[in-house]
Amino acid sequence: ILLCTGARPRYLQVPGEAEYMGKGVSYCATCDGFFYRGKDVLVVGGGDSAVEEALFRTKFASRVRILHRRDELRASKILQNRAFKNEKVEILWNTVVTEIIGNDEGQVIGADTQDTVTGEAGHLETDGVFVFIGHLPNNELFDGKLEMDEDGHLITDRFTRTNIPGVFAGGEIMDKVFKQVATSVGQGCSAAIQTEKFLADLEEHGYPGLEDPRTFIQANRVLA
Repeated sequence: ILLCTGARPRYLQVPGEAEYMGKGVSYCATCDGFFYRGKDVLVVGGGDSAVEEALFRTKFASRVRILHRRDELRASKILQNRAFKNEKVEILWNTVVTEIIGNDEGQVIGADTQDTVTGEAGHLETDGVFVFIGHLPNNELFDGKLEMDEDGHLITDRFTRTNIPGVFAGGEIMDKVFKQVATSVGQGCSAAIQTEKFLADLEEHGYPGLEDPRTFIQANRVLA
């Protein structure tokens, strides 16, 4: 069994987000960065991913404002220092997005905000909103059946093997670092190669404690 169920971004769940998704709302700076060359963008979040993506955005955008709901970033000190030193980066503390605003052409033109300390409402004009507040692994099928880390990613060894023999995983269901299509494809290929090797070894030598490969299949029906 090869598991590649991926992950999904954590959404802001505010008015306008779903409406303008792909029209100014994005969850991947690497994917969409080129389209915002010379433009003003907002980055929502305060962890490593948010700051890394904000710094990447400075290669294209004229200004990058990081909106963080607290008064201190959660990102590593190295990334924080890079952000503080970058002239294109501005950090708006204690700020959350309450609504994403678009024009008649269906493109993002701004975002309504709120100060988490004072409750004061605000508005920011912008060309795009990049959201980086975490990912949710699509792991519902495996809860209580396969080992996961504290964030819900499947735990595998370097050969993409899970804790159940014959069950492999690749892509964002087990990758909490890169989260890119290219790396997911590579991990999927590795898992497929390991799957073929496992089946070949099983046919030739059998699996310890299982005289008939069909018994192995029966044993893994716990995932069904």
